[in-house]
This record gives sequence, structure tokens and C-alpha cells, in this order.
Amino acid sequence: MREEIFKYVKKKYSVAPDYPLPTAQGFPVLRHEDNRKWFAIIMEVPREKLGLDGTDRVDIINVKMGDPLLADKLSQQTGYFHGYHISRGNWISILMDGTVPLEDICKCIDESYVVTASKQEKQKLRPPKEWIVPANPKYYDIEHAFDHTEEIDWKQGNGIRTGDTVFMYVASPVSAILYKCKVTKTDIPYDYRDDNLTITALMRIRLLKRYKPGKFSFDKLKGEYGIYAIRGPRGVPHSLSEELKK
Repeated sequence: MREEIFKYVKKKYSVAPDYPLPTAQGFPVLRHEDNRKWFAIIMEVPREKLGLDGTDRVDIINVKMGDPLLADKLSQQTGYFHGYHISRGNWISILMDGTVPLEDICKCIDESYVVTASKQEKQKLRPPKEWIVPANPKYYDIEHAFDHTEEIDWKQGNGIRTGDTVFMYVASPVSAILYKCKVTKTDIPYDYRDDNLTITALMRIRLLKRYKPGKFSFDKLKGEYGIYAIRGPRGVPHSLSEELKK
């Protein structure tokens, strides 16, 4: 099972095991490339140390859960234990003798990878997000931007990544959401500066849907969804998100 786990993390996270413990050279560690934090360690321990019958040794993998209640719940199930030699921070130990299916172990590895990731890596790993992005027609003819193409490059907002959805809000005199777009590429190098605008990176967005100017006007956004200003990229309230999908 060690080799199956190594193949899994290599394919999904491009991580290979290393062996940093001089007194336990047979204990492979799996760690993040950027912050060097461990997200898993495989250990060979006597079964009796885990409260199991027998005197032979068995492989376990230690992983970290984000929710202490989940860690506690899992440790009560067959094949799961409170972290062996890592009792702090919601670590658990999982038997690697077939008691727990490989698929379930991999899910716990995924959880541990996210929990121990750096802020930058967590941003990449988060689920796709919806944004309202403002556009000023005084500086760019956004009303006709998609007349002859389905994709355009646009100023990239902080936190936006590939796979996110952006709803383009066109400022006065339109004052309404006009487009639903999918972000297909981010971090496109760009350098533009003037008295009104600074752009250091672009994102590529693909048109998915058009809205009539009166459908999601600023007055409606303010009166029904509590959006009083759109000065930069912002999240979409759940109730508005449901309406925009209709």
C-alpha cells in the first residue's frame, strides 16, 4: 500500500516521499514543496502499541484533519486511531494493512494536504468562486466587447483564479450586470499605468450568458440583495447567485 500511496500523491500533487528522520530512516514523509510542512508520515509500529492483538509490526499513516470533531469521529472507527506520537493538531493514524480501503485513506490525505497547505496553495485548491467585477464604459467599450468574440482579456482581480465565474457589472450610465463569464486563464503578464488605472496582470474570460440591462440593475442589486457599492471584485450573495443562474 505504500507504493500505491506514493503513486497517488505523485500523480495528484507532484510530491515524492523523503526520509528526513535520522533515527527512523524507514519512515517516509510527504510534505508540501513551498512551506515544507508535512501532510503525511508513514510509520511502522508494533500492533500492541495501537491496542491491537499480536506482536508483529504494521504500517500506519499519520494525517491531519481540519475539524477536531471529524478527527474524533474517525478515531472511533475500525482502523483509525488518535495520532500515534502526533497527538496535537487533529492528527489521526490509519492502518495500512487493508482494514481501511485505499480510497478512504486517499481522501484523508487530500484533507491533510489542504489543512497543512500555505495560504497561496489553499487559494489554488479552493472550489470555484463567483465574483461581481466592475467595468467602467468611460475607459473601455465593455457593452460591445463580446460582439465579435467570445473571449476577452480583462484586469485580474485579487483572489480570482482559473475556473471562477465573473459577472461583469457595467458602471454608469448602464449600472447593471450584463455578462456571465468563465475565467479560462489567469496571471497573464501585463503592465499598464495611468492616472486612473494600474494593471499588473490580466485574466482571460469567456462569455457564457448575456443579461438585459434592466434584469440586474444597480437599484435591484441594492434593494433586493444589499449590494450598495461595486468598486472592485466582490463575492456574490447566495440569493443573487441563484437568480443569476436562472
